[in-house]
Amino acid sequence: QVQLVESGGGLVQPGGSLSLSCAASRNIFRLSTMSWYRQAPGKQRELVAAVTLGGVTNYADSVKGRFTISRDNSKNTVYLQMNGLKPEDTAVYYCNAQFTVTNWWGQGTQVTVSS
Repeated sequence: QVQLVESGGGLVQPGGSLSLSCAASRNIFRLSTMSWYRQAPGKQRELVAAVTLGGVTNYADSVKGRFTISRDNSKNTVYLQMNGLKPEDTAVYYCNAQFTVTNWWGQGTQVTVSS
């Protein structure tokens, strides 16, 4: 059974930090590019960051220099370290695994940046 389970969301003040984790089933993690997406109220879901099997990363311009994506292949887990958080980072964050044309999604975790 394919599973992606996110954790680590919450409420943080502007300028603060949060770390998100996504534990994936081994059968998809070992094959997939892993990504974080987010969706704010009234907006489309957007790519935040991605990391390939080989460790190549890609970031949305809005988070470059503030967020870091990484993966631990021994733990089937992908992480998103978020620093310098801004109110506009408020959204539900989703973990995604992609293998060829197939995508799997986690249930999402809420991140709220507010004073």
